[in-house]
Amino acid sequence: MDLQITSYNNRFQIKGTLNKLSLKTFNAHFANIFDELDDILLDIESVESIDRAGVMALARLHNESINKSKKLSIVGLGCKELYDHFKNQEHATVVAA
Repeated sequence: MDLQITSYNNRFQIKGTLNKLSLKTFNAHFANIFDELDDILLDIESVESIDRAGVMALARLHNESINKSKKLSIVGLGCKELYDHFKNQEHATVVAA
């Protein structure tokens, strides 16, 4: 399934596959999003699969939110790969401190 992004207020629902082929759509939709909004919620419940490029795109969005002091929330149980990535990042930060 192709990537589909729908939004209502500051909530963005992502459906389909987030991978190297769909990054153009994802990046175009979220380019400069934090210049417009102070906080956003990404619902990934309907993401069927995500590859390394998709995880890295979400990580870049996460880093942008931190750099601009904005709030990014990611909800949904759809992607174990994404959960594992951020869990490892959190652990690495704690270990490095």
